[in-house]
Amino acid sequence: MPDEPDAGIWSSLLSSCKTFNALDIGAKVTDKTFETKLRWGVPLTAEHLSYLADDHYKRPVIIYDYPKAVKPFYVRLNDDGKTVAAFDMVVPKMGTVIMGSQSEERLDMLSARMKEFDLSRDQYEWYQDLRKHGTVKHSGFRLGFDLMVLLMTGLTDVRDVVPFPRTHGKANN
Repeated sequence: MPDEPDAGIWSSLLSSCKTFNALDIGAKVTDKTFETKLRWGVPLTAEHLSYLADDHYKRPVIIYDYPKAVKPFYVRLNDDGKTVAAFDMVVPKMGTVIMGSQSEERLDMLSARMKEFDLSRDQYEWYQDLRKHGTVKHSGFRLGFDLMVLLMTGLTDVRDVVPFPRTHGKANN
């Protein structure tokens, strides 16, 4: 039987993560001023995320339960009515490596969110039809492959790990 792959980097990464609710960010960061003011309902910028991971906690952070206004209409609304089921994993010196969310499976909530975002009902009728007769709870995530390779190899520049680099004028070299 082949050996199991070494999960050391994953277990050490996850055990060192700081997780916190997006509601708490304003209370946690009081010693820094940002170009975009950090307050409830305003999307977190790269500046906010890098500060949290690089300077404030100095380790990976997982941010969850974002304000409903900053995520797409199809992300599942939490029971509190103010936040949605979404998360980001931010790693120091790298940025957001993993993003994920749970999709809204409740047709009535989906319709209400579309109305909040002032989206055309006709334009998204096909999307609502997918849930008209019921659906299962489902989620998805995006993994930044190049950033994961960077993390696994210990290299410092993402340009060194991109499998198909794009450089202007260098396609044949």
